[in-house]
Amino acid sequence: MTGGKATDDHATRLRRLGLRAWRRGTREMDLILGPYADARLAAMAPAEVDAFEALIGEEDTELLAWVLGQADPPARHAPLIAALRRHAAEIRRN
Repeated sequence: MTGGKATDDHATRLRRLGLRAWRRGTREMDLILGPYADARLAAMAPAEVDAFEALIGEEDTELLAWVLGQADPPARHAPLIAALRRHAAEIRRN
């Protein structure tokens, strides 16, 4: 079965990242990252998954400041922070 283990490993990684997105240190970040992961994680390209994993490795206080626009995110995280902001705005509109 070619690719079976790789597919299982990828699925396990996505489940783990989804769980980490919902179980942060702060409820605010749970409510920002969790819905985003639920909606987007499965469709992300491998490089996007890598970027998301790196982002959720950051401290919640920094992440929240970046998402709220209180501080500029590092360039490596700027595209994903912008996507999180757009997603949060979509949720607020609905």
